Amino acid sequence: MSRAASSAVADLSFVGETDDASVVANLITLLPFSIVGAIIASRQPRNAIGWLFCGVGVTVGLNSFAGDLAEFWLASGFGVSSLGETAAWFSSWLWFLLVFVPLSLLLLLFPDGRLPSPRWRPLAWGVALGTAGGVVGYALRAGPLADFPQIANPYGVDSPVVWMVGVAGSIVAAGSMVGCAVSLIVRLRRSGSGQRQQIKWLAYGGAVMVGGVIAGALAIPWNVPVSITIMSVALLGLPIFTGIAIVRHHLYDIDILINRTLVYASLTATLTLLYFGGVAGLQRLLSPVMGEGNGLAVVASTLLIAALFNPLRRRIQAFIDRRFYRRKYDARKTLEDFSARLRDETDLKALNDDLVYVVRETMQPAHVSLWLRPETSSKGEQTA
Repeated sequence: MSRAASSAVADLSFVGETDDASVVANLITLLPFSIVGAIIASRQPRNAIGWLFCGVGVTVGLNSFAGDLAEFWLASGFGVSSLGETAAWFSSWLWFLLVFVPLSLLLLLFPDGRLPSPRWRPLAWGVALGTAGGVVGYALRAGPLADFPQIANPYGVDSPVVWMVGVAGSIVAAGSMVGCAVSLIVRLRRSGSGQRQQIKWLAYGGAVMVGGVIAGALAIPWNVPVSITIMSVALLGLPIFTGIAIVRHHLYDIDILINRTLVYASLTATLTLLYFGGVAGLQRLLSPVMGEGNGLAVVASTLLIAALFNPLRRRIQAFIDRRFYRRKYDARKTLEDFSARLRDETDLKALNDDLVYVVRETMQPAHVSLWLRPETSSKGEQTA
């Protein structure tokens, strides 16, 4: 084997090792969007959301294929140079479609795949024209490619018009995305209970995605492949929870899931801070006596976390109910107060008023009436 061939094989093996995280990320992104899109499209073929998710899967697949083909050509030099350059060029601007089109149209068309009203049609045109302008700006910009700086844009046009079109398109696309988010808020305020539950699922999936992306960004200084994997897994929240909302939203209670997520995410963060703070503090206090590296601080912190788990969970649950689920919290407090009065109160008239008040405050019916059956004599007294 020649030295050039050996160098090419070494380069290929290095690329394969370094790109494992990106391959996993592409698969994690491609498969959920494709599967959920196929399920929605098969059950509700007139819903554009399913076809939109299928388009995301196809676009991610094409982007991954083009990027891998360009990297293979750069590492080995095997193949037609124009094909490798075109693949690199294609991969360098396709991300713009993935960022703006799926998210904007999902916000605009969710959950039934139709516009909220014909008045929102110009916004859809804004998404299309802004994305087209942004793609033109990135695809025809002269100079080295963003993802492959060693390759000059084979289709670049050295003209200020291209730059102006790209900037204008990016601004229009970003503004249209904001408008699509506003349309979802308008739809939420005007929708019935069914669509409101579906929009809550979308919001929950978006929150999971944003939280995962932030966690992945914080992990970049420690491990870049792990960071990429975390961000890719976070993207699963969007197709999975959206698919649940469209296909089988009536089987689940999103409010309970949101409540539990808030409680246990806050509990996990609090316990983690207490644990590491306790370990660091105890090790500093005990190091003059027991030396560095003793395990007593870890054992003590673990026992402390175990003892604080339930009390902290109850306090966090009460805080979240009081802050975000005020109606549920007020109803529970009303029932607890009535139970306490019921043990001590002997006046039937007062209990009658209290019971009517509790029903009105907790269940909020249109009308409340209480009928008490008159006391009847026992069977022995009737026969006497």
